[in-house]
Amino acid sequence: MNIPFYKYQGAGNDFILIDQREQRYIKPNETPASTIRQCCDRHFGIGADGLILLEYSSSSDFEMVYYNSDGHLSTMCGNGGRCIVRFAADLGIFTGETTFVAVDGPHKGRLLSTQVELEMQSVDQVEYIGADFYLDTGSPHYVRFVDQLGEVSVVPEAQAIRFNDRFMQDGTNVNFVEAIKDTLHIATYERGVEGETLACGTGVTAAAIAYVEQNAWPDGDYDIPVIARGGDLRVRFHWSNKKASQIWLIGPAEYVFKGVIDLSPEQLLKQ
Repeated sequence: MNIPFYKYQGAGNDFILIDQREQRYIKPNETPASTIRQCCDRHFGIGADGLILLEYSSSSDFEMVYYNSDGHLSTMCGNGGRCIVRFAADLGIFTGETTFVAVDGPHKGRLLSTQVELEMQSVDQVEYIGADFYLDTGSPHYVRFVDQLGEVSVVPEAQAIRFNDRFMQDGTNVNFVEAIKDTLHIATYERGVEGETLACGTGVTAAAIAYVEQNAWPDGDYDIPVIARGGDLRVRFHWSNKKASQIWLIGPAEYVFKGVIDLSPEQLLKQ
């Protein structure tokens, strides 16, 4: 079966997007994980950090279904959410502002020229693990602040955390963050990819919130710039009583190319 797909990227975080409003080519719990892995493979497939389905929704403009590049359904992806907002606009689904549903609930999205704003879910708890932080911004994130980001061996140091006794089963994303004059520089290891990615939207969000908590800043509104390997992002949010609300992830999201991939019936349905 010939399946049309589109490639988008947000700060270097790249995704395969498929419009499934009229025809559902890939079906959650029916399409094998190996097929998703093959599509995301950078040598034998299209190549991407993840695959996103744009589905029909009766309660909002559309529904977002997200797969990690390991082929499994996953939790919320911030940059993927920003890319699907741009994709939906390019498809003519909305102009200006949209609402959509993802695995963690409803989201709003806005277009501002080359920038896409995505409203994230509120964060009610920031946990200390020694001098580090752990919080859920739609996906679980471990945040460690470092003095010299360039000296961090991201993959081995992150894997020591991701595969420790606490996180072995469900996994966690791991972020290393260096603060320079209140601008955060970040490197992220993503579970499901099991490697470093050029950016991670939920990780950028987690780092900004953890930074305010670490510095014991007062309640108020914050706008934190974050520089990832693949580009510049911002996180705007309200901080009150150690909780973050009205969280917006802001950054570029761009169309890269489109194409068609031919998948057999055996590749689309579990035998």
